Amino acid sequence: MNKELKILAVVVFFTLVTYWGVEPFAHSQMHKHVEFNNFAYKDLPALKAKGDPAKGKELVMGAGACTGCHGIKAEGMASPMDAATAIASYGVNPPDLSHVGALLDEKFLAALIKNPAHALKVEHKFNDKHPYPMTAFFGAGGDIDQEVADMVAYLKQIASKEEVTPKAAYEMACGRCHAMRYDKWTQLGETPKFKYEKDEVAYKAKVLDAQDKVKAYMGKLPPDLSIIIRARSEEFLKTFVEDPQSQLPGTAMPRVGLTAEGYEKVEKHLEEVGDPSKPARESLGWKVILYFVIFSILAYLWKQKIWSKLH
Repeated sequence: MNKELKILAVVVFFTLVTYWGVEPFAHSQMHKHVEFNNFAYKDLPALKAKGDPAKGKELVMGAGACTGCHGIKAEGMASPMDAATAIASYGVNPPDLSHVGALLDEKFLAALIKNPAHALKVEHKFNDKHPYPMTAFFGAGGDIDQEVADMVAYLKQIASKEEVTPKAAYEMACGRCHAMRYDKWTQLGETPKFKYEKDEVAYKAKVLDAQDKVKAYMGKLPPDLSIIIRARSEEFLKTFVEDPQSQLPGTAMPRVGLTAEGYEKVEKHLEEVGDPSKPARESLGWKVILYFVIFSILAYLWKQKIWSKLH
């Protein structure tokens, strides 16, 4: 009995050393650690002024010229272009602004309005000869910091009208560049159902053309995110979304600007699509452990009974 316990203790000890010592060390050598800042965006200045949503609406609809490229479904305004036309014009489909106030950090939003390339951390990709598609806001004649704060306040106000679903969060933050075939999502949006095969073929050709435009804009086609939640660690995904340059210097992927709550919604949708069996698997886990515990006890008692006659 004592000998068996000693053998078990040795096996358990070396298993734990391998699992909690060797494996994490090996992983740290192969993949650099990037500090996670909880989507704080410490490099961006805080808003200095308190925004007025009413004035912000006037700017967004007027001098800010936001509605020239963006739709605002929360205000009953459709996008001025369909996804295919927008991608052909800008390289990527500009997001609808209905949810940005709820999903994006207010400091990031302000910086995005004033200097898009800087806020997105893609200044290495764009310059005077190759300007970023989104035009910077240079003010409407008043205090620019106040005007930007007003616009941010308006975007936050309209975003509070309804709860943002995980899928809507994904579509705004990721779905304009990344496809997700397990969710029937393309760069043009959700794949419709077709009655005739010729219509389906025509749509696929349209998607391929859009992907070529996105590829030309980004340098390469962004990967399909169907199983990214299972292919990458939680630490990598959070730090990569928070600051892509920290994990992949020189990447064309822009900083998304999500808040911690916004990222949680995006992550939830990635899990729902890429790992739909996770809830069932986790609910079964304790049952499996209980089975092995009971089995081990019965096996031990059986062993004691059989071997007791030989000792």
